[in-house]
Amino acid sequence: MLKFLSRVRIEFNALDPRTASCMEFLKQCNTSKAKHSNPACQLQVKRRTDDHPPQITVTFLNGVEEVFDATNTPAQTITDMILDKGQFLETEQMFRQAGQPWPIIIPHEEILQPHQPPATKLWRLILCYDPDIYQSTDQKASAYSSRSSSSATMQIRISKFG
Repeated sequence: MLKFLSRVRIEFNALDPRTASCMEFLKQCNTSKAKHSNPACQLQVKRRTDDHPPQITVTFLNGVEEVFDATNTPAQTITDMILDKGQFLETEQMFRQAGQPWPIIIPHEEILQPHQPPATKLWRLILCYDPDIYQSTDQKASAYSSRSSSSATMQIRISKFG
């Protein structure tokens, strides 16, 4: 999550009962996995003493800043939104580095075309079995040992449909 961010600022009043989302998000940011994904990301925590609602402000690597109201937004939702926007920015950067125009403009005619699933091949499996195999257990052991390697106990034929 932090790999897409240059700065995270978490503001909350510790005595406010609405700080659960901020505390959970702070916990996610302090994990070793998150820190290793972007060691340069600045994590700032501001403990407030007023009634200001808890909020999380993130700055993406491209400089875009986004403020989340942590009063009603769960930490996982904030994380998901950061990951979605980060992947979008990563895709945009790859297109720009490849010299492709961004955003991609899809002609209206292509959008209206019905979706065609990829071509699939249907196969028919035919199993032919030898009824002599299904004998009693005592006879089955001797039947396996006495059978020559050239006689097939089961034939599998695969043919292509239409």
